[in-house]
Amino acid sequence: MEQQPAQSMPIQNPEAQVSKTPQMNDRDYLNDVLLTEKYLGVSYVHALQEASHQALYQDIKNVSEQTCDHQRDLFNLMFNKGWYKMESQDPQKIQQTVQQFTQYAQQQFPK
Repeated sequence: MEQQPAQSMPIQNPEAQVSKTPQMNDRDYLNDVLLTEKYLGVSYVHALQEASHQALYQDIKNVSEQTCDHQRDLFNLMFNKGWYKMESQDPQKIQQTVQQFTQYAQQQFPK
């Protein structure tokens, strides 16, 4: 008997209802803040790469870590409210992808 590939299933909490009006609602505000935190995180990486002074580097690193924590908190809040969903994946497919990239890395970066 041929085995069917597992379908990805959405992983989502029940969605908290928000008003559907032209004005921004709680979901819109949280989404906007989450996107801003993501942008800041990328910007801090660039700043870290170019920091020429150790104390400045350390300050940016601390702020960057706090920004990552805030981003994660916002994601969790949105996920808990059902405003952010993910797709589950077949564990076998995940393992195949890991092996594929492991082999690629070994070929590109031999020891």
